[in-house]
Amino acid sequence: MSLSLPFDNSYARELPGLYVDWPPAAAPAPRLLFLNQALGAELGLPPLAEDQAAALFAGNALPAGAQPIAQAYAGHQFGGFSPSLGDGRALLIGELIDASGQRRDLAFKGSGRTPFSRGGDGKAAVGPMLREVLIGEAMHALGVPTTRALAVVATGESVYREEALPGAVLTRVAASHLRVGTFQYFAARGEFEQLARLADYAIARHDPGLSAHPERLIEFLRAVSARQARLIAQWMNLGFIHGVMNTDNMTISGETIDYGPCAFMEAYDPATKFSSIDQRGRYAYGNQPPIAQWNLARLAEALLPLLADPEGPESAMDAAVAQVTAVLDGFPALYEAALRAGQARKLGSADAALSDDWLALLQQGKADFTASHRALAAALEGDETPLRRRFESTEGLDAWLARWRAACAATPAELRAANPAVIPRNHRVEEALAAASEADDLTLFEALLVALRRPFDEDPARARFTEPAPPAQAACYRTFCGT
Repeated sequence: MSLSLPFDNSYARELPGLYVDWPPAAAPAPRLLFLNQALGAELGLPPLAEDQAAALFAGNALPAGAQPIAQAYAGHQFGGFSPSLGDGRALLIGELIDASGQRRDLAFKGSGRTPFSRGGDGKAAVGPMLREVLIGEAMHALGVPTTRALAVVATGESVYREEALPGAVLTRVAASHLRVGTFQYFAARGEFEQLARLADYAIARHDPGLSAHPERLIEFLRAVSARQARLIAQWMNLGFIHGVMNTDNMTISGETIDYGPCAFMEAYDPATKFSSIDQRGRYAYGNQPPIAQWNLARLAEALLPLLADPEGPESAMDAAVAQVTAVLDGFPALYEAALRAGQARKLGSADAALSDDWLALLQQGKADFTASHRALAAALEGDETPLRRRFESTEGLDAWLARWRAACAATPAELRAANPAVIPRNHRVEEALAAASEADDLTLFEALLVALRRPFDEDPARARFTEPAPPAQAACYRTFCGT
């Protein structure tokens, strides 16, 4: 019996010209690798037999009401502008209203070539798609706004990168797939009526309270900026490095999207980067806040033609530029406030100097960012051993600990609730993905996923997931975009 879902595909209905109708490629032998049962229940999906889920999430048996489309967008990639990017290996299948009344996108990734593929095969491999599961579920458990994986299906065919790899399709759920680059697409073409329609749609979907505001476009930019400030602060307080903060990877919703060359920092160093394609460190850990502001400036540029007629009086455009500049200039303060609030929870003190000195100690001692924060709870209880063993050099640590104890207003339990024991350690992620891809063995993947979904729990049985990689292994770790 064919499946029917109550899709309400507002993007396709309201934004003609911003997509191409396109079907997913058929998978020759679909096999279900992962299904997020809890997320499916939120979306109102009925119970599915394994073969039914495999056919559905491979794109072989789309439910009634689905309308697969490849979305168009532009983007700055490593600073260079591409006016036409779009979904080269992804399709928006449709939109569902979840159990809490929120509109959610369902999209495939790895479902074959589209008109935006630019010579690519449009396919994806098992490893990178399972990586999206691990990182996305970890971020969700850590309280970070994120797209999430609903399903991963092995396609039964190979994809070719440096070598043949087993193919897979990911089904991703998002508040929307609207990006800074979506606005850049119409702005770059001078298609301002379509741009206005897109802005109306984005406001109605993500900031409906602004729809009747007399300065709704400026307030919309302000709202997007605030969401990004909070998001980047959360990344920084977890040691998360996105790795490819192009404008087509910054969502209007404030969700983290695209877990390609991302990784979590171990030894604290603001210059840390892992992406094999980020040769100059544009998207290194410490550069993420200013890059977010830079990306928001590109959104502001795209909105300017709606704020003032480009052919109109120069004074009107000057006034519009002044308005968006004021919003952009406010980003650092928003980010700093969110960052400090998170640091205060992690240390149990709002003393900014104490936090700055702590980070300096971590860098000087080449200490693991996550494990050192976690060990503060034991130190507060009187056991400094777990903390001290994280430092190559403990010079200055005694004096800092004395200051911290005097300032800390948190209990050990509160510190443990703010500092995870388990993050997606890079070496553990890689070994799980290697086993899944090379040996078709999901045992490590499933064990790691269980641990990542309970990141604040103390569980001796999962202690291996809390330990950093050996320094030599961590030093040579690199990530790849998965395309």
